[in-house]
Formats: sequence, C-alpha cells, structure tokens
Amino acid sequence: MKKLAFISLFSALLSNQLPAQVGDSSPITLNYSGGSRIKDLIDVEGARDNQLNGYGLVVGLAGTGDSKIDSTLQSIANALKSYGINVPRDAIKSGNVAAVMVTADIGAFAKPGSRLDVTVSSMGDSKTLQGGVLLQVPLQGADKTVYAVAQGPIAVGGFLGGQGGPGGATVQKNFPTVGTIPNGAIVEREVPAQIVQNGSMNLNLREADYISAARMAEAINRVFPNTAVARDGRTVNVNVPPEYSSYEVNFLASLGGIELEPDSVARVVINERTGVIVATSNVRVSKVAISHGSLTISIASTLTASQPNAPLIGSGAGQTVVLPSTTTGIDEQKGSFKVVEEAPTIEKVATALNALGVSTRDMMSIFQTMKRAGALQAELVLN
Repeated sequence: MKKLAFISLFSALLSNQLPAQVGDSSPITLNYSGGSRIKDLIDVEGARDNQLNGYGLVVGLAGTGDSKIDSTLQSIANALKSYGINVPRDAIKSGNVAAVMVTADIGAFAKPGSRLDVTVSSMGDSKTLQGGVLLQVPLQGADKTVYAVAQGPIAVGGFLGGQGGPGGATVQKNFPTVGTIPNGAIVEREVPAQIVQNGSMNLNLREADYISAARMAEAINRVFPNTAVARDGRTVNVNVPPEYSSYEVNFLASLGGIELEPDSVARVVINERTGVIVATSNVRVSKVAISHGSLTISIASTLTASQPNAPLIGSGAGQTVVLPSTTTGIDEQKGSFKVVEEAPTIEKVATALNALGVSTRDMMSIFQTMKRAGALQAELVLN
C-alpha cells in the first residue's frame, strides 16, 4: 500500500502537483517561476568524483618513443619479466616505447564493468604518442586502492611530421605527447558513497552565498514543510520525510526540480589578456568623477645617405656618408572630466565611459582605480 502511495506521489510531482502528504488528496502546486533548479546549483555531499592515476607503457610507436632513459628501460624489462622473458636492460631499445602517466576521474556510484575516459601523458622525451597502444595499467586512488584498469589505442588530437635534425624540418600541431582513450578504462571496484546520514542529507551550493542558502531552504520547506535548514552559506541540511524512507533517491530527484532565484555576489571580472570585462547586474557604484585623456610622444629615427658629387680628375674619390635623422612629435588628446552620478548598476558607468570614448583597455584601468578609490562597491577579480 505504501509503495502504491509513493508511485502516486512521484507521478504527481512530474505533473507539477504534489500532495502535501502520502495519501493526502489535496495537491500543492509547484510554482516554476523561471528560476534555477536546485539540481543545477548544488552538489550532494557524499556523491563526489575521485581522481585515479597510474603509470604504464605505450607501445607501437614508429621510432618516436623515449630515448635510453633508465626508468623507461627498467619498466620495459619489468614488463617482459612478467611474461617470463628475461632480457638484460642494456639490450633493450626503447625507440618504439614511451613511459606515460594515465589519469581518469571516477564518478560517484560508478559500478564494476562501467567505462571511464582516460588521459595519457608522456613522461619521458617521446616526440609523439600517435599510433601507440597503452598496455594494461591499474588505476588507483589516493588510498592506493585499484579502482579501474586502462588499456587501448590512443587518440592524439595533433600530429608531428618530419624527421628533424640537421637539414630536416618538423611540423607540429597541438600537443601530440598527450592523448585520450575514450571508454578506455573498466571500473573494477565501486567507490563507497553515502548521501544519507542519520536520516538527512547535505546539499552543498557550488557558489557559497548566505542569501542563496536561505532561499533554497525556504523553497524546500514550501514543498516539504519543516525539512530544510541552512547551516551556513554553502550547506543546506534536509531531513528525509518518513514517507520517503527507502526512497531517498526519489526524494533527491524531487528536490532537484524545485526552483529558486539564487543571489549573486557583486563582482567585476577583468581578463587583461583578452580584454574581456564581465560584471554582475547588482554591482553598485558610488558618485564618482572620472577624467580621461592621453598624451602621446612619438620619436621616429630615420637614416639618410649623403652622396658626394662626381670627383674631379686627379682628386680623391668622395665617400657616401649615412646620416641619422630623428623626428620628435607630441600629440595630446583633449582630456575630459565626467561626473558619474550614483548609479543603481554598472550600466550607467559603462555608458558614461563609452561617451568619453574610452577603450576597453582604458576601462580596465579605470575600474581598478575606482576600486582603489572606494567608489566601486563590488569584488574586483583580475585574471
């Protein structure tokens, strides 16, 4: 009977009508007001990715492998020894073999037999991994436990052409010493994950904010009364209702569909390398005066030749003399002084700066100066 009631509850959720309690026929209508879904804002504590890595060999390279590096030669000798072949290390040639590090991320709830993408990176002086095949490599986590094994042909998003050396030339595109193996690892052991502890779960906001955490708890309590509380600016603790006992995953799916309007921090991000400025809509600017003008001094140096006349018979020959010439010019643009009234957003400031003919580079410097003057009420991030 309980199971049938839950199925009715979950079906009602999908149709945007949720009963107040299991068995209650009075629905609560979820109001989707165009906000963000909880599932897009949070990570569930206990359900996290883990990093795996391993050391291995890539074989089948066309002479682009490692040179006689001791670690690579020892690895080849150990690999052959595992097959019952004993070869002196001095007799091994590593031109077709490269030592590599293999990395991968294993997600929460990855089951044995599922596949992972892996990245293969050269450790020695191999020129390219193009055409190589990775030998089986155990991938272990930080606890030194093997969770997956990787093997397979490597896909390199680049190439290296030419022989190089004296009189030769090479052509390289991207980085051929790094490649990937899609679905190249098989999970052998599941990473333990527990999302419910003592009858509750923690929802961690990806962007910590006290207002967003409080709004999230309020939105959850409107649908599931007295279940959520904001612990801090990042964590919202939610108690699993009794009717969802043994159906915690379905309860989490129900939470993920609830919408709210998250708050954002007033922030201006400046990327000086690309000239990009990004500002959030809630940036406030106090009343400020901005002056913009520029003084350009240019110095040009040119060389002129002084050619002598044709020499007379019996006289010494003239010589051509190179004479340097320097020209100095000063160009001072008309400066302007603009008073920016107190603006609710940064939009008016940008409009005023555009009216002054300020370039993007100059605008970056102005924003930095405004921050130092205390007129920019926002976090300034420089990349």
